[in-house]
Amino acid sequence: MNIPGYQWVTERATGVPVGPAYTGRMKSIAEIRKSYERAELDESASLADPLQQFEQWLKEAISSEVPEPNAMTLATVGSDLRPSTRVVLIKDFDARGIVWYTNYESRKGRELAGNPYAALQFHWVELERVVRIEGVVERVSADESDAYFHSRPLDSRIGAWASPQSEVIPGRTVLVTNAAKYAAQFLLQPPRPPHWGGYRLKPDTWQFWQGRKSRLHDRLRYTQQDQGVWLRERLAP
Repeated sequence: MNIPGYQWVTERATGVPVGPAYTGRMKSIAEIRKSYERAELDESASLADPLQQFEQWLKEAISSEVPEPNAMTLATVGSDLRPSTRVVLIKDFDARGIVWYTNYESRKGRELAGNPYAALQFHWVELERVVRIEGVVERVSADESDAYFHSRPLDSRIGAWASPQSEVIPGRTVLVTNAAKYAAQFLLQPPRPPHWGGYRLKPDTWQFWQGRKSRLHDRLRYTQQDQGVWLRERLAP
């Protein structure tokens, strides 16, 4: 597989080159390599509370204008023990956990109903950073789901009714027809569907990964101890 070579990473906000992206001119996918040289992460510079560390990194991702800094991969496991992943968007976070919204009858909804443990991952490529979060998931309150649903654009609220998420459909016409039907039925005030709402993952483990030169990356893990205390440890990359 021939892939053109890349020489420099460019800072999105300023357009200024910040360092080499890939080494040499690749001839195959196996030759794609990146030298990570943007930053470092050590125990003395990291915060003792992983939620505060996450907030700091998220703010930096947003201010750096990386593409979709709020996008995260959600991993769940079904009753057949097969894992599955998909990208969702973080909509809130606080001491209670990380929140996103979706269709409760989707594959992820069904898998969370059977196994409430899940993992999240943020990958901010331009910053050479990864955050991994593990914990137990529960639904947010109906009031929280209602409040967020009614803040969404009208088309998105209609879409929540129109899409039987994860089900097989014969074609896109099904979605368009459903959207037209519910738009006519609800006009400007669609209620929140009973099958749609929020989830909150309550973290018990966090990992922060910062790319470093020569593959000697920085990797800090926080695990929850008694009385809400977090144990911070360095892991080999």
